[in-house]
Amino acid sequence: MSAIDQMRAAASAAGANALRPNASLANAAPGFGDALKAMLGDAQQLQDQSADAIGAFLRGEPVEIHEVMAAVEEAGIALDFLIQLRNSLTEAYRSVVGMQT
Repeated sequence: MSAIDQMRAAASAAGANALRPNASLANAAPGFGDALKAMLGDAQQLQDQSADAIGAFLRGEPVEIHEVMAAVEEAGIALDFLIQLRNSLTEAYRSVVGMQT
């Protein structure tokens, strides 16, 4: 299950648990924080794989250039996604704070 699917499942479970006030925390599905940690871990893993592919290519190991480029691009996309997520969360937080004042 991808990190985005985990976030969707966590959001839907959080909504279902909000309707049941007596739901125990032990039975709760993974939360948003867990999904976010998984996404950060996935992005870090992609960054590490990208660095490994670049290093292997520079050392002259038998690595195809298109594989290196694909790894770098995939890591870049994951990082861009996390930056956009951070920006959206920051904007949502500021909106909520603005509503309270």
